[in-house]
Amino acid sequence: MRTGLAGLTSRGRAFLAAGTTAVVCAMLLDQGSLTRIGVLLVALPLLAAFLIGRSRYQLSLVRTVGPQLVSAGQPAQVSLELTNQGRTPTGLLLLEDQVPFVLGTRPRFVVDGIRHEVHRTVTYQVRSDVRGRFEIGPMTVRVSDPFGLVELGRAFQTTVPVTVTPRTVRLPAVPLAGAWTGSGDNRPRAFATGSAEDVTVREYRRGDDLRRVHWRSSARVGELMVRREEQPWQSRATIFIDNRATAHRGQGVASSLEAAVSTAASIAVHLTQRGFTVRLVTAEGEDPNTAWHDRSSAQNTGPLLEALAVIAPTRRTHLATDWLGDSTHSSLLVGVLGALDNHDQTVLRRMRLHGTSPMAIALDVDAWSRGSQAGEPTGTTSTAAWLSALGWRAVSCGPSSNLPSLWQELGRRSATGVDVRLETHPSAGAPVDATGAGAT
Repeated sequence: MRTGLAGLTSRGRAFLAAGTTAVVCAMLLDQGSLTRIGVLLVALPLLAAFLIGRSRYQLSLVRTVGPQLVSAGQPAQVSLELTNQGRTPTGLLLLEDQVPFVLGTRPRFVVDGIRHEVHRTVTYQVRSDVRGRFEIGPMTVRVSDPFGLVELGRAFQTTVPVTVTPRTVRLPAVPLAGAWTGSGDNRPRAFATGSAEDVTVREYRRGDDLRRVHWRSSARVGELMVRREEQPWQSRATIFIDNRATAHRGQGVASSLEAAVSTAASIAVHLTQRGFTVRLVTAEGEDPNTAWHDRSSAQNTGPLLEALAVIAPTRRTHLATDWLGDSTHSSLLVGVLGALDNHDQTVLRRMRLHGTSPMAIALDVDAWSRGSQAGEPTGTTSTAAWLSALGWRAVSCGPSSNLPSLWQELGRRSATGVDVRLETHPSAGAPVDATGAGAT
């Protein structure tokens, strides 16, 4: 009863106050009919508090989100399934699910009484224009009587995550330079010479050509071993995104960092669709969730998008280089870079030697700052030329640039081998060639 009285609503308290007043006035004025009315007004909220407080509802909640991985701007549907596992039918249920404000307003539902072992399902949609990982829940349930005199609140503590991935655009197929990683298919590689560590061998079978016998392996094993005709190689690609706070301009969804994340996501989806196994590297180093594993390219898309969904600006001033120590596997290297400094030159040269014909999309970050117009050229536009001087295939990207067109331009430069050799830094003004003859 104490629990029920604690849940009295404003209407219930008003009924008690009105009933008590009516009983007192009836006693003073000697009005028997008014006494009956006052007793009825007092009895209604007390009876409701007794019934609601005495009830022991056993509700179970199953919350599902489909899909849990959704692109920014696309809706996801949340389903709430309530089941009454107790023997007492519930009263009127008021449901309110806790939703982060970026996903929309808090949904509220009114559900009639649920009998024993009866399921009730309600659905609603969430949508976010901001990437990230969000938790939906917990859900609060308020049990009320039909007159709205008493209301008790209970909560389910479970939550369900939903990940909003960056927006992506479809990129055209372009020729990608770089050994077997260029086509996105597993290319065979023939072996004619080399040591046992350089080849793949198997046991000799009757009918094998004796010219394929690998004598060093045979001597080490003690039986004839022959070279395989070919060895399949897995197409691999590394996407590097510079997420340093000092390398980007702007705030929120309109910042250059968000443009860089969206660009990296589009390239990651494009490469995985072409058969590449892609890993993500940031200014802090390699993301362990997207490291190269023995999994199909289609299964690699989800972890990549999840990692890009939660990427945040870092306060580092220098680029991490620990991932460059893995020189056992060559791969296609694509960089999405912001503002660069002179101390980045050494790291970029090492990255150039680590990857196969590395490509870069250099963001014109000054165009995202408050003082620059989207269409105005700024000093950062020559970052692409500076990268070209280091051996990269680079193009400049602004807020209004068309990413598919830039990707096609990168493909043409990789195919034709266009390279611009410069000896200047973007902050130094207009680039000049090595002979000082003028702008290149």
